[in-house]
Amino acid sequence: MKKVVVLVIGGIAAFLFIIINPMVIIGAGRRGVLLKWGAVQNKVLDEGIHWVTPISENVEKINVQTQKMEVSTMSYSKDIQTIAIALALNYHVKPELSSKIWQEVGKDYQARLIDPAIQESVKSATAKFTAQELVEQRPKVKDEIKAELLIRLNSYFMVDEFSIINFDFSDAYEQAVEAKQVAQQKAFEQENITKQIEEQAKQRVKTATAEAEAIKIQAEAITQQGGRDYVQLKAIERWNGNLPQSMIPGGTVPFLDLSK
Repeated sequence: MKKVVVLVIGGIAAFLFIIINPMVIIGAGRRGVLLKWGAVQNKVLDEGIHWVTPISENVEKINVQTQKMEVSTMSYSKDIQTIAIALALNYHVKPELSSKIWQEVGKDYQARLIDPAIQESVKSATAKFTAQELVEQRPKVKDEIKAELLIRLNSYFMVDEFSIINFDFSDAYEQAVEAKQVAQQKAFEQENITKQIEEQAKQRVKTATAEAEAIKIQAEAITQQGGRDYVQLKAIERWNGNLPQSMIPGGTVPFLDLSK
């Protein structure tokens, strides 16, 4: 009989223990926010097993692991171009501030704090750059946005990493950029053609100058040596070596001046 009573009492005690549940287990990457009669206490419960007072106390668990979120937002550049930006943010709640954020913001802190901070940071940063600068200076734009986020989120969060996934401009702007690139390419090709023409002209001038100098030298040689000797030299250069088949009375053999 006593054994039965003990078993019954033990069963009731176990049942009450389960129902009342005075033990709380805080898992890895979590912190416990202790509430007493619904009021947030300053104490933050670390990972592990914790005992709480039944009925009067309960624990809310908050994730302090790194969380990733991807956001798409619209903004404007310094030159008033519309930009669609896709972003990725890795962040985590500061563990020591778990109770504070639960008390002051609640569990929907992502919608109430993170999203607005991203929107405002992007708008503030992109307004400092033209559309072309946003593309050409992407690392600098990223740093500007991250700096803004650090300021806005520092109260409760740590920014682990931030990246720009993509910039997307309006169709009109992209068509204008493409047209500009085509025009620049054509201008570059025309510049190359002009340089080639100029180089060819320079070569022709050099050739003509060289030919004129050669003619000048030849003319000076003719003047110095006598024109008749020069003409005879040229005739000898063209002679095929054959003597005439018949001689005209009083004629001379070619290139032989018998009078000398």
